[in-house]
Amino acid sequence: MTTTDHLYLDKQHPALWRAISGLGLKVQEAAEDAGIARGLLELLNVRISQINGCAYCLDLHVRKAGEAGESAQRLAVLPAWRETALFTDQERAALALVESITELGDEEAREHAEAYARERLSADEFSAVSWVAVTMNAFNRVSITSHHPVRRNRP
Repeated sequence: MTTTDHLYLDKQHPALWRAISGLGLKVQEAAEDAGIARGLLELLNVRISQINGCAYCLDLHVRKAGEAGESAQRLAVLPAWRETALFTDQERAALALVESITELGDEEAREHAEAYARERLSADEFSAVSWVAVTMNAFNRVSITSHHPVRRNRP
């Protein structure tokens, strides 16, 4: 292996990849148990991946969002969700929370996003959405560091 070859972290340490994948499954289960719809879960994954610029995860989760019934319109305007009426109060609260966790802005901005989310999400929803953000950020970093390729769809 030369220094210009990409090192796939998931292949280099498969036990660690299995562990984080297992965590991802538990987080998905917790989100479902908290009443977070599959479509919203995928919207959150897409938004986190947009912020982080993870092409591999965007490709994967945009497809999963479509499979979960998300519209092309909502996916297209997701980066500007605050500027539309296409998202419910629950979705807006979850989006604000995952953005805050992903960007880790100043303390005042984080507190505002958390307060906004706490007013609109149950404790279980708040916790599950927070775990979605923590886990998706980890997956993004693995894929970005590994340079996981986006493969062209075949017609």
